[in-house]
Amino acid sequence: MAWDCVFCKIVNNEIPCFKVAENDSNLAFLDIAPVNSGHTLVIPKKHYANLEEIPVAELSSLMALVKSVGLAIKAGLNYDGYNIGVNNDPVAGQLIPHLHFHVMPRQPDDGLKLWPQRQYAAGEAEQTANKIKQAIKL
Repeated sequence: MAWDCVFCKIVNNEIPCFKVAENDSNLAFLDIAPVNSGHTLVIPKKHYANLEEIPVAELSSLMALVKSVGLAIKAGLNYDGYNIGVNNDPVAGQLIPHLHFHVMPRQPDDGLKLWPQRQYAAGEAEQTANKIKQAIKL
């Protein structure tokens, strides 16, 4: 357990939560400040600060639970869809330094907006893609 991690304390039953699913490696529970009813957090039980830290096999297992939760939200709560979000590192809005995925139920006219979008300047897309290609490790 990471020192003083709220999600690790939830995993260890030191802090209560409303669990919706659990397996040996992962846990899904309701967010205490939902964007819509049913907003669920899906976390690995083992502490990883962000997406880069979790091994791919464990990430695959985690994403399988994210998918199951999304399907259950649609079937059990009659939502038409959901957003999946992860805030990776504090600059991206990550408040709890334990990897977690948000499964956020959506309904028409719920008032939620996606982030603002912009256009690339001339030549910017090509330069950006090339920088990513040079840095990517597959």
